[in-house]
Amino acid sequence: MFAPVYLDYNATTPLDARVLEAMLPYLREQYGNASSRHEYGRAARRAVDAARQQVAAAVGAHPTEVLFTSGGSEANNLFLKGAAAAFRKAGVLAVSAIEHPCVRNTARQLERQGWQVFELAVDEAGRVLDFALDFAPEQKPRMISVMLANNETGVIQDLPALAARARPSGARLHTDAVQALGKLPVDFRALNQAGVHAMTVSAHKIYGPKGAAALIVDKRVELVPLIAGGGQERGLRSGTENVAAIVGFGLACELAVSRLATLPIRLAGLRGRLEAGLQALGAVIFGGAAERLPNTSYFAFPDLDGETLVGKLDRAGFAVASGSACSSAHPEPSHVLQAMGVSGQLSRGAVRVSLGAETSEENIDQFLEALASTVVGLKNLTALSTKTVCINGATA
Repeated sequence: MFAPVYLDYNATTPLDARVLEAMLPYLREQYGNASSRHEYGRAARRAVDAARQQVAAAVGAHPTEVLFTSGGSEANNLFLKGAAAAFRKAGVLAVSAIEHPCVRNTARQLERQGWQVFELAVDEAGRVLDFALDFAPEQKPRMISVMLANNETGVIQDLPALAARARPSGARLHTDAVQALGKLPVDFRALNQAGVHAMTVSAHKIYGPKGAAALIVDKRVELVPLIAGGGQERGLRSGTENVAAIVGFGLACELAVSRLATLPIRLAGLRGRLEAGLQALGAVIFGGAAERLPNTSYFAFPDLDGETLVGKLDRAGFAVASGSACSSAHPEPSHVLQAMGVSGQLSRGAVRVSLGAETSEENIDQFLEALASTVVGLKNLTALSTKTVCINGATA
């Protein structure tokens, strides 16, 4: 069967064989409900508790601060909506202009419930501007959400510095760390001491299963649950636990920490090789002036459409991502690039390559060769199309 080279690790990662092996017993013989009182249930509960400790250890948290959810989107919603409901009165919510749609769209929902939403501006490299967190007295937010690393550009935010800047507002500060975990050290205790109150992490970005994530939250933060039911997860996330996925998440976290000494360095080297080739081809690299995740490169070629380029690369055997939130009916450039001040024309050409544990130098070289051929072909088509328009329009 044809298997394209996978270069979209920021979207999801392949399941580590060791993680799958750890999960299998809880999909077969150890099928108990973790809330049951018999031995099957107790075995499931022990597995969930052990995984909670693994996740906590990986991110520098206490196990009681780990709330399991079905995904990063649910965890982000749980904090923003749960904290908003706990305030009992609408206030101001500030989110960075480059947040993931699950934060941006949640903010819009809260706006319809009476909350005022402010977007925190970023510079041309995609970093949140320090002075964006200097709030006027009447604009002091009750909640702030700033992602630790951007899913498109890979740009890393200086959360401790931003937290110090935001501290006078007294706001609850949340960070979406889904892309950061496994690619750089993540320490919730240090972030918490700096002023971060909650953090979201997810399994399927670190070679774990889809369907498991966690909200790491300071226990002093009051949340109203989104889901009412049997009172699982300290009453904050009711529903029968996905034991197999949680077990996989726990081991994936443990393995992710064990790779931190070597994998980011190797990925940074591969990205350097990739970007040298991209620049030789005339690509514009977004966020290149900022500190970024070592595996992420986000680029565009002037006058070339990103969706078209991604489609042709897919047919050539390379799985990459378009940076734009496009549909055939409503093509729109990436909101991240818009916030960075990138022109609409250039941002529509955005393509993201994200590398992972299985990426090799050979993969990079093969990709650059296919990309060069594809770019030349598209430029020739564009030139021919422009020439034809000029002739037909009697301007030639």
